[in-house]
Amino acid sequence: MNDVRDISHDEARVAELVRSARRVAVLGIKTEAHADQPAFYVPSYLQSAGLTVIPVPVYYPEVKVILGQQVYRRLADVPGPIDIVDVFRRGQDVTGHLDDLLAARPRSVWLQSGIRNDKVAERLIEVGITVVQSRCLMVDHQRFAGRG
Repeated sequence: MNDVRDISHDEARVAELVRSARRVAVLGIKTEAHADQPAFYVPSYLQSAGLTVIPVPVYYPEVKVILGQQVYRRLADVPGPIDIVDVFRRGQDVTGHLDDLLAARPRSVWLQSGIRNDKVAERLIEVGITVVQSRCLMVDHQRFAGRG
């Protein structure tokens, strides 16, 4: 993908996105019981760095709060603007979230390290949503936002 809105290989644009983000919805977040897994410790880091983290778990239907924040079951139900949807789902599973991503209209969708779905990325880009694929938001935040 070489579209101008897939900024995965554009360091300056990734840095700008990371520095400007304030609200991050985490799709596929895990609970405190999984503190050793990236789907928990990455959003935990982001929260400690001062970002508002909105948990959107895929599993754990009984859980109402993660990281002290109200859980939402769909991105489209999150009130207010979302700067980044940080996605912790296998590449093939991201397709099942496309309608929810489109309904939520975040400024950007960030697929974590090792996660790619070019078809979903193309559709998001078509409607003006910036896409980052296969990068770790925590690593890039530490690198570009001066914390770490």
